[in-house]
Order: sequence, then structure tokens, then C-alpha cells
Amino acid sequence: MVSFAICLVALVIGYFTYGKFVEKVFGPDDRVTPAIAKSDGVDYIAMPNWKVFLIQFLNIAGTGPIFGAIMGAKFGPSSFLWIVFGCIFAGAVHDFMVGMLSMRNEGASLPAIVGRYLGSKAEKAILFFCVFLLMILGSVFVYSPAEILEMFGGTTAMWVIVIFLYYIIATLLPIDKLIGRIYPLFAIALLFMAVALVVVLVLKWPSIPELWDGLGNKALTVDSSFKDQLFPCLFITIACGAISGFHATQSPLMARCLKSEKMGRPIFYGAMITEGIVALVWAAVSSYFFYGDPTPGYTMFEATKELGLSTSAPKVVYLMCEDWLGMIGGILAVLGVVAAPITSGDTAFRSARLIIAESLHFEQKGIRNRLLICIPMFLACLALLFWQIGNPDGFNVVWKYFGWANQTLAVFGLWTLTAYLVMNDKPYIITLVPALFMTTVCSTFLFVSHQAFGMSETVGYPLGVAVLFAFYGWFHVWHSRYVKYKGK
Repeated sequence: MVSFAICLVALVIGYFTYGKFVEKVFGPDDRVTPAIAKSDGVDYIAMPNWKVFLIQFLNIAGTGPIFGAIMGAKFGPSSFLWIVFGCIFAGAVHDFMVGMLSMRNEGASLPAIVGRYLGSKAEKAILFFCVFLLMILGSVFVYSPAEILEMFGGTTAMWVIVIFLYYIIATLLPIDKLIGRIYPLFAIALLFMAVALVVVLVLKWPSIPELWDGLGNKALTVDSSFKDQLFPCLFITIACGAISGFHATQSPLMARCLKSEKMGRPIFYGAMITEGIVALVWAAVSSYFFYGDPTPGYTMFEATKELGLSTSAPKVVYLMCEDWLGMIGGILAVLGVVAAPITSGDTAFRSARLIIAESLHFEQKGIRNRLLICIPMFLACLALLFWQIGNPDGFNVVWKYFGWANQTLAVFGLWTLTAYLVMNDKPYIITLVPALFMTTVCSTFLFVSHQAFGMSETVGYPLGVAVLFAFYGWFHVWHSRYVKYKGK
């Protein structure tokens, strides 16, 4: 628990120190924001800062910092370090810079930002990649909460229809009519759950693995069948809470609602730090559940005594909240594993609508234009949903590729931000290092993970290092040519 306390303090200090430095690098000013200049009553709407913060937090969070942290905690206390360093030096920088660049480019979506700094070919590639990722996420976040709601009555198909109808309404309505009213309430509930768990952690002060106990793959010490390697799998498993490419599709949504650039650090950097705190809390709770000393937490529950590390993330959430927080905890747990993914799903579809509209130069003020984009988009999603329902392993297949695609999108975002900083004579090292690291993570995952190519470590790891040097070499050549061209 000492490691948890140190890491918690580190996240807060990171916001006030490194966050301030990154803000200074970008240089927010008093220019008119897109929320004012392009106000359309649908997507470009100036909203109160507190509301924008809560919506941004819930947009980027969902169940990510909960489920990802639970699964990542299986690796041991190394998960604490990834959450802290990943959040401060990569994730929060990524979210802040994308949000600010969106404001500087009239509320542009990620593909348009990529196109401006990496070229039209990269823009087309990331346009397809973004829409593909958002469609997968949207379909996953219809199916997973529907399965949970089935336990309370009805069928999965019935709940899929109910959730899908909500998605259609939320995607089409102006952002302040539905999302702007209910999201802050869900965000507060998610934060209340995290604060309540912190209080219980402090009162109980359970004995959990500390950083100085070793940073190796702890799961292998208790379960030899555990196949995931700490590197790179930990860095794919814990995305939300450290760094997530999905966030780059969400920050522009709130960039269209901010009244001042100077609120960028509290909104974008601050929401990511808050998400990191939530992830850290759940990593600590899960460390107790899987590795508590002298008895792991899962032995308290009949339903999980025989499962151990195999206990599903939703079950961990429900059991620990109900046990530690009572009836209120049980309600919050259900809210977390049902409402949170739904609220990520609807903004995923909203982002997809806006990205497609932007690429087609299709204004979205009129309902007719919104429908012309949404109808084929939702039909495609329905086809994917029917496939998931009809395929016993459909959800796992879709989720497996979402995890890698999510972090790969973060790679695109970080390289775009690096190009922007180079072109504007700013210290590009702040995004270059995370870009190189995440490039290596994603490429190595493809090589060695049993979920991808499944190469031996003696082959896969050297290939990952080769990719690292290849990308650094590419950047060095591009940077040298750019400096030479600019000097003419």
C-alpha cells in the first residue's frame, strides 16, 4: 500500500508540474475558440467548464480504467509504474495536445489533424483506421452491457435493441440535449466510487505487492498457464489510465465546447490524470483481490475461490464494491459495468459521424445530413453485432483486435504531435519518446503475443527493437530534411 500512496501523490504532482510545462510548450492564448466562432447548436456549443470536464472524463474513461487496470494488475506492481509514467508523460500529453490542436484547427477531428502534419496519405489511412476502431468499440459496448443486463431480466437481443436505440438518439441529438445532461451524473458516480474505494483502502491498508518486491510478471509465479508477457502485453492491457488512442477521437468533441483555450490543461490533461487515479485505485484493489497477503481477496468469495486470476473483470468490480461499499457499492458497480461502456459507445458513434462528415465536407446542422451518415454507419454496426451474437467467441475476437488497434491509433497521434512540435520549433522530445516507445510496444505485440503472430521471444523481441531503430531513423531523416528545407 505504500507504493499505491506514492504513486497516487506522483499523479497529482505530475498534473501541477509536468502538466504546467506541457501547457507552456503549447502556449494557450485568448483567441476565439470554435465553440464560439462556429456555434451551430448541435456539435459546436459552448458549455460550462465543469460540465465539459466531467463529459471529457467519462468520454475517455468508460470501463477502460477499471477493466484494464484489473487485468493489468495480474502482472504485479509494475502496473502501478505504467499507470503513473504512462499517464503523466504520454497519455495526458497526448490528450491535451490533440484537444488543443483541434481547437487551433477549427474543431478538427483526428484524421484532419493528421493530414495537416503528416500528409494526405496518412490522413486517408487514419480516417479508415479511426472509423474502423470506433465501429468496433461501439459494437462491443452494445453487446457487453446487454449481456450483463440480461441477468436482471429479458434477453441479450432485447437489451441490444434498447441500447442501440439509445445510441441512435444520442448520436443524432445536439450534444447538450442528452450527453450534456446525463454524462456529468454518470461521471460523478464513477468518481464517487473511486473516492469511496480510496477511503476503504486507507482504512483497511491491505498487504499487497510493493514495487520493491519485484517488477517481474507476478502472474507467472502463481499460474504457469498465464501466457501474456509483461512486455508488451501490460502496455496494451492498461490503455485507458495510461495512454489510449481512442482518446484522440474524443478530445475534439470537447474542443468544440470550450470557451477558452486556457481551460485546456484542466480539461484535457486534468481529465487524463483523473482517469489515471481511477485506474491506480482499481489496480490496488485488484492487487489485493489477486495477491493479498496472507490470503488473496478472491478466496473470500465462493464464486471465485476456484477461479483466482481467471476471475472476470466485471465480477471483480461487483464483488469488491458490494463487499467493501455495501448496497451502494453494488449499485455503483452495476452502474460502472453497464452505464460506463454505454456512454463510451455513444460518443464513439458521434465521433465517427463527425469524422466521416468532415472528410466529406458535409455540414451537420441539419438532421437530414446527420441521418445520411448515420443510417449506413448503424447498418454496418448491426451486421457486426449479429455476427458477434451468432459467434460464440465473437466478442473475444473483436475485443482482442480492439486493444491493439487502440494503442496503434495512439502511435499515429503521438507521431502527429511530434511533427507539429518540430514544425513550430517547440521541444518535440516530449512526444517523440512516447511515440518511439508505443511504436515498439505495438509492433512487438504483433510479433510475440499469442493473440497475434505468436513468434518466439528470441525472434519477436529483436524484431521489435529493429522497428524502434527503423522509426527513429525515419524520424531523423525527415527532421534533417525539414530543417534543411526550412532554412532555405
